[in-house]
Amino acid sequence: MTMLEIDRDGAVVHLTMNAPGRLNALSDEMLAALTDALDDIAQTPEARVVTLAGRGKAFCAGHDLKQMTALRQSDDDGAAGFKDLFDRCSRLMTRIQAMPQPVIASVHGIATAAGCQLVATCDLAVAAEGTRFGVNGVNIGLFCSTPMVALSRNVPRKQAFEMLTTGDFIEADRAREIGLVNRVVPEHMLAMETQALAQQIASKLGVAVKIGKQAFYEQLQMPVDQAYIYAGDVMVENMLHEDTQEGIQAFLEKRDPEWRQ
Repeated sequence: MTMLEIDRDGAVVHLTMNAPGRLNALSDEMLAALTDALDDIAQTPEARVVTLAGRGKAFCAGHDLKQMTALRQSDDDGAAGFKDLFDRCSRLMTRIQAMPQPVIASVHGIATAAGCQLVATCDLAVAAEGTRFGVNGVNIGLFCSTPMVALSRNVPRKQAFEMLTTGDFIEADRAREIGLVNRVVPEHMLAMETQALAQQIASKLGVAVKIGKQAFYEQLQMPVDQAYIYAGDVMVENMLHEDTQEGIQAFLEKRDPEWRQ
């Protein structure tokens, strides 16, 4: 069985986690498969959007607790193994946001702990009605500190802290209200809605989206005055691109742009 299915549809690459019996947990194998695939896609200019979904009844149930428990058999009670695991998971999350392509999570069933972190990390998210989201490690005595990093950068602080300290699930509509997902659709429309969003973005000038995604995350870390200076420089870079000149000329001439992508 292929741990991660990879399908190309024009400028859109669809990644599907395929470990339904383990609720697509972020096992060692899944982490490696996702990271390797994204590393490859990042070097593929023809790919302009990535979608991420899961097979079976869940999007992703977080870390593989059986693998984590097995690490305790080492002399240090698993300390080095746990650190390595969380480092590898963090590399996956930072890889997603460092991708030149936008990454869209297509979520159904449940997205818990590191699975919820995965949704929060993706640039966009579409959820099926009935999907539940949680950072519920606290229920077993493990505060979801690494998922907290992504979650607290997506939703208001008090909402994030409530989820982290109660371990309660929130429903898809609530996830949309607080900004964890962009859209909620009936489950039978999930793939169609995700594809429509991906194709809409893929139709834009790829280099502009690439420049914009990088700038989006960079400016968020800056004070407002510094962000404007940085963003102005980015706009100049974008304006000087040959295909951007063509796009502006096409708009003025009321025709479709003839981009080289």
